Amino acid sequence: MNPEVGGIGASGMDWEALAVSLRLAGWTAIILLPLALLLARALAFHRVPGKGVIEALVAAPLMLPPTVLGFYLLTLFAGGAPLGRAWAAVFGHPLAFSFSGLLAASLVFNLPFAAQPMQRAFESLPPDVREAAWVSGLAPWAAFWRIELPLAWPGIASAFALTFAHTMGEFGVVLMVGGSIPGQTRTLALAIYDRMQAFDYRAAGAMSAALLAVSIVAIALVQGLSRRVGRRNG
Repeated sequence: MNPEVGGIGASGMDWEALAVSLRLAGWTAIILLPLALLLARALAFHRVPGKGVIEALVAAPLMLPPTVLGFYLLTLFAGGAPLGRAWAAVFGHPLAFSFSGLLAASLVFNLPFAAQPMQRAFESLPPDVREAAWVSGLAPWAAFWRIELPLAWPGIASAFALTFAHTMGEFGVVLMVGGSIPGQTRTLALAIYDRMQAFDYRAAGAMSAALLAVSIVAIALVQGLSRRVGRRNG
């Protein structure tokens, strides 16, 4: 087998698939975490109508089998669906089987991994801390930035680590929504599966080790930064 075929180098690593995975994980974290933070804070501090229903919807991706979630998302993104038609009309390309569709699906299946840790972190804040900030004359935005955010930092860091690592390893939804298009939607998890199907255990092992290493490094860096920030705030 030519070692360069399909983006696989002589080391057995599919660098193209690794780049797609890192790009997907990075953009998912950048877009999802701010939105999930606002949602988590609202659920933690405010009497939101239908809070139980919202929390159930947030947790739904954890309950559904990935292929089931992927099927519904693919149906939603397909060219015959209203969302799919609108996307194609505006951007000139279909949402299904594209990186944009893969990113949209990633935002959905990672929502509980981003929102739940931050919601628990905000809920754990002592009420008197926030009340003291208000009594001191801090504006709501200043209290959020200077008091709430630093204290909730461990939950935010955990949300980032979980979101990034889960995106890197997700398989079922990625396959259903994105297919396995080299350079666009073919992630490292899909490349590992393809190599196993071809009985190329050397390449599958190399890519599995890389996926494991990236996830461990991401989690370790975030936890280290979280501890450092915690000591500084303490």
